[in-house]
Order: sequence, then C-alpha cells, then structure tokens
Amino acid sequence: MVTRRKLILSGTAAVLAVTLPHPAFAADDPAGILTAIYTRVAKGKGGGAFVIQTKAAKAKYLSKSLIGLWAKADARTRKGDGGPVGFDPVTNSQDPDVKSFKVAAEKQEADKAVIAVTIDSHQRLRPKVADQTIRYDFVREPGGWKIDEIKGAVDGEAWSLRAIITDFLKY
Repeated sequence: MVTRRKLILSGTAAVLAVTLPHPAFAADDPAGILTAIYTRVAKGKGGGAFVIQTKAAKAKYLSKSLIGLWAKADARTRKGDGGPVGFDPVTNSQDPDVKSFKVAAEKQEADKAVIAVTIDSHQRLRPKVADQTIRYDFVREPGGWKIDEIKGAVDGEAWSLRAIITDFLKY
C-alpha cells in the first residue's frame, strides 16, 4: 500500500528530476564544441560563418586536412569571387535563422566521432526533414577535437563540404 510518505517522496523526486540541470557536454568534446557553436548561432549574431571566416577560426575548429583542402581552393579563387562555399554550412542556409537546436552523438570512438545537429528556425519550415539535420565528422588531433567534414541536405539532396570544395578545385 502506498503511504503518504512514499507518495510525497516520489513526487518530490519527479519534480527535482525535471527541474535540476542535466549534465552538459564537456566543452572539449565534439558534442560540447557543437553545443557552444550553436548556442552562439541561436543568439542570432550572424549565423555560423564565424567558424570558417578567418584562418584563426579555421585553425580553432577545422582539421588540418580540411584546412589544407580549403587553402588549395582559396588559392585558386579569383580576386573578387566568393570562394568554394557560397552558403553557411553551419546553418545549412544563405540566411541563418536558428531558433533552437539538438545535438546528438551518433558515433564516438577514441579518435573520431559523428555528431548530428538538428535545427529549428524562427521563420520557416524546411521543405524536407533531412534539411534540418547537419552531421559533423570530428577527428582528434594534437590540439583536440576538430571538424573534418560537414554534411547536410538542401531540398532533400545531400551535400558534403569536402565534396563542394573538391568540385570547386576541378574547375
């Protein structure tokens, strides 16, 4: 039989479970890195361009391999042209608009990880559900975890940051 004490204790436990903060991701693991990035993006200050905007930002967030590939493309970019990537891969858009996000580790090993970020916008629904999720491949380098690939979809058609840059180099 349920006593009043058990009822009160279980009710208190339920309230505390909902209201107490849940453990956050560590700032130096892939999910923590993306949580920090998307927290900044959701504040509405220019989208995720800060991740790829400068050499220093690229060195902070991207793998040496991805930086090298991008540098080759930048070297072949004519003065005044936009470069290999003409959109914000972090928000998968031309016009960044992130209301909320969810970070989920899909696979994590000692030296590599795949993290999915699902984003919701303030303004519009994306035409295809696949367009809401951006996947990040991380690698562990001597300086810590770095983004080695970003993948998403536009109108349900998959894209890959590495493929975009590699295709740019072909022309």
